[in-house]
Amino acid sequence: MVNNSKNVPYYAFGEGSLAGLGTLLAERAKSRGGRCIFFVDHFFQGRSLVRDLPVEEGDTLFFVSTVDEPTTDGINEYYSAITAKYHELPSAIVGIGGGCTLDTAKAVSNLLTNGGKAEDYQGWDLVKVPGVYKVGVPTISGTGAESSRTCVLTNRRKNLKLGMNSEHTIFDQLILDPALPVTVPRNQYFYTGMDTYIHCIESLNGSHRHAVGDSFSREALALSREVFGSADMQNRANVERLMVASYLGGCAIANSYVGVVHPLSAGLSTVLKIHHGLANCLVMNVMEDFYPKETDEFHRYMEDQGVDLPSGVTGNLDDDGFARLYESTIIHEKPLVNALGAEYRAILTRERASEIFRRI
Repeated sequence: MVNNSKNVPYYAFGEGSLAGLGTLLAERAKSRGGRCIFFVDHFFQGRSLVRDLPVEEGDTLFFVSTVDEPTTDGINEYYSAITAKYHELPSAIVGIGGGCTLDTAKAVSNLLTNGGKAEDYQGWDLVKVPGVYKVGVPTISGTGAESSRTCVLTNRRKNLKLGMNSEHTIFDQLILDPALPVTVPRNQYFYTGMDTYIHCIESLNGSHRHAVGDSFSREALALSREVFGSADMQNRANVERLMVASYLGGCAIANSYVGVVHPLSAGLSTVLKIHHGLANCLVMNVMEDFYPKETDEFHRYMEDQGVDLPSGVTGNLDDDGFARLYESTIIHEKPLVNALGAEYRAILTRERASEIFRRI
């Protein structure tokens, strides 16, 4: 039986669809009052996308640095800045960018109506009150942040990377404009796009499955294979396919769990501050023991698309560093149970995890 699952209620899709954002926000402001808060990837600062945004007097625009992934401290700082400036809730929050920016928008939305600290809500279904109305505009495809029920944050003090995983985290409206990701650098396009592929192979190889989740995963996986198995993964048709795959992959994970790759990837992100897409690919590159066919396929896609990965990433770590990697991995119980069963600690031991990390 499928739990009472929620997906994004509205989305606009197609080239030029971003032009409709102003109308959406004007209607929202007219009916609800309040100002709009924009979170925009800092890559777009000074570019035409920002100049064309429907930012009105009294609105606030934050440029989100994506040098590091979102942290609980960073979300708390945004929350404090907004509540100090406004005495009423915003009419809308808009996130424009990749997974870091979209997750920031979702997390701030949650905090504005629930109060407290971001770290209070890291876990499953801890967010009890619907957040501020939020619009997601992805500018790169793969993470599924636009359609998933989580926003992933790093808690530096606890050495923990974990999401606010709740149906209240889901965007109320998406704008999926395939014209936006066309300038993404080739390696980055691959690293991030592979997140969709990895989501789906982990879900389909896991034990927590049902027909609805499998359907999302299979279609997203088929589209991903079209993109990465083609002569040019970045032609216009493939950019559109990958945007759809990313959306469906996020829906798939909302109905399932990931597997071995994502917990190990979270360890790399937490300890070494490696971005999620690249961390996933670094782990996927050495997953022969867990996903042999898919690892071969991943290697083939890298070769076909002329993409490379850094090597020797963990080469300077001492025993304490590998211990921290392990602790940041093994805490992700749900995906590891999904992939390996209830005795996952006996399978993914500290020694085995360290051996995997040493190959990265």
